[in-house]
Amino acid sequence: MVTRVQYDEHLTAPRSWWLIAAGLGLSAGLMLLPIGPLAMLGGMVVGGALAAAGVSAYGSVRVRVIAGSLVAGGARIPLSALGEAEALDAEQARAWRTHKADPRAHMVLRAYVPTALRVRITDPDDPTPYLYVSTRDPEGLLAALRAARAEAADGER
Repeated sequence: MVTRVQYDEHLTAPRSWWLIAAGLGLSAGLMLLPIGPLAMLGGMVVGGALAAAGVSAYGSVRVRVIAGSLVAGGARIPLSALGEAEALDAEQARAWRTHKADPRAHMVLRAYVPTALRVRITDPDDPTPYLYVSTRDPEGLLAALRAARAEAADGER
């Protein structure tokens, strides 16, 4: 049996973050210039690599609907534990990640993505009230969740 991916989005850091990482590598090299050109080159390489690793680690996250689950970053939540979902435009998303945010919520938040999806968690054993997922296509993710739920309901019949 082949597992069908119903939604797959890979969020990556904006280009400006990579320019900042390159600037950090250059800065590291310039700090070591008084020691010598070889130290400067080593500082540029190591500083740039560390900055790029940081940008890649934070800036890259995958959001998927697959095999009856919503996978967002490191969280894998079965559709049976999810309640109503709401697509958030930029203004609503800002509100839900600032003054409306619940500290118990699980947030897959990327500041460079203005829109999001908020999904209630209905599992009574889970204290998490909702899942906030940054996404560039909240309507598409919402449609994929609905389609996956409908497919799961048809499979149970």
